Amino acid sequence: MKHPKRKFVLILDNIRSLFNVGSIFRLADGAGVNKIYLGGITGRPPQPKIDKVSLGAEKSVPFEHYWQVWRVVDELKKQGYQIVALEQTRKSINYLKFKPRFPLALIIGNEKTGVGPALLKRADKIIALPMQGSKESLNVSTAVGIALYKINEFRFS
Repeated sequence: MKHPKRKFVLILDNIRSLFNVGSIFRLADGAGVNKIYLGGITGRPPQPKIDKVSLGAEKSVPFEHYWQVWRVVDELKKQGYQIVALEQTRKSINYLKFKPRFPLALIIGNEKTGVGPALLKRADKIIALPMQGSKESLNVSTAVGIALYKINEFRFS
């Protein structure tokens, strides 16, 4: 059950792995995401590696591609979207303490370098998943799944 008044979109910033892109499409479909903005070098359907993992979700979740992701962010801000980056920084807040406001755009960064500095500056909030082990981060699609479903607790309540 989607809430049209509670828009939720994803912005993928230079995601390198086509398998991660496919997984994110499938997660977005399951979580009822309204749209995915594919930015920079992020692969876009149709693409065999994306299609293999997404299992058709690339056909059910609308998407657009932009080379300059900051333009999408600026346009969404003008439309009233809360811009949230999922990234480990000194300014990040624990995702469990985050109270989202809708419409919401969640920025997901590159697997190696994360969300770029220009996008972090444009973000209204930066959230992070706390890491208890020796690794600094999770696989990008795993992190997206956790964040999507946590944000949906507010979206569908």
